[in-house]
Amino acid sequence: MNYNYYIADVFTKKVFNGAQVAVFPKADGLSKEQMTLVARELNLTETVFLFKNADIENDLQMKIFSPAGEIDVAGHPVIAAAYILANCGYLDLNNKDHTQVNLHQNKASIQANVSCTNGQANFVQYSRTVSPIVDYFTPTETELASFLGIDAAYIDNKKYSARLVSCGIPYLVVPTFYHETIRDAKFNLAAWSQSIAPQTAAEEILLVSPKTPAQDSDFAVRLLGPNIGLHEDPPVGSAIPTLAAFLCSFDHMQKGTYTFAVERGDEKVRRSVLNMEMDHKGEDTLTIRVGGEAVKASEGTMFIPEL
Repeated sequence: MNYNYYIADVFTKKVFNGAQVAVFPKADGLSKEQMTLVARELNLTETVFLFKNADIENDLQMKIFSPAGEIDVAGHPVIAAAYILANCGYLDLNNKDHTQVNLHQNKASIQANVSCTNGQANFVQYSRTVSPIVDYFTPTETELASFLGIDAAYIDNKKYSARLVSCGIPYLVVPTFYHETIRDAKFNLAAWSQSIAPQTAAEEILLVSPKTPAQDSDFAVRLLGPNIGLHEDPPVGSAIPTLAAFLCSFDHMQKGTYTFAVERGDEKVRRSVLNMEMDHKGEDTLTIRVGGEAVKASEGTMFIPEL
């Protein structure tokens, strides 16, 4: 059977930038095995399959797959799915400036708000409430520097410090003084294995710098780790709640609502800009809102045989 699909570049205004996400807006009839094979065929970080709830307007079940298998919760697919639904005729916009779409992932139901101008979606934002866990037990700066391939002097231990933060997925968050440090870092598996890092349960490191060369971003981030290729710079949407919880864990961050723009990559490596709002109330839960733009990069039809 033939299925229409689209590829959206997410968290960017420019095609061939941001994160690539494939979206199948009408995936009814596809099995998990078929979706797994399709994701492998496209070989993108994330492929989204949408199933409409016939009884509720703008309400869909969302299945997310990477080439390695199904993903329970992710951020980039929400932006991609809502954008494609709105701009390709699958979402009833009702001539409104703002339209809500409900997307039900395996472990989270997310309400996305689509902002439109002249009937075209130009910004998508979704909200999540998380219960962060912050642990101060981390490797020493010498160990951190050894498996990140950076100078220990560039690790920020003044305004920030390394912490283990989990909002469902544990990340080792390492702050640096300079944007260049993030871009130059190279993960060293042997040094990682010899450090105490594997004992922290974190499988990925989130490098963070409050200095960026761009005027439209406040923080630069990058993911590294034993399951990430040496030259890869993967999407960071799933780590944004972790970044928000990390920032809120410091005493100098006063209570209130904050808005930040977060940069991933650079002009040479599919740059993304994610908009993050967080309501810091000093409570056990933290509400964040993640938003961004997207562009349609391509569309096509795939013949998916029965198995």
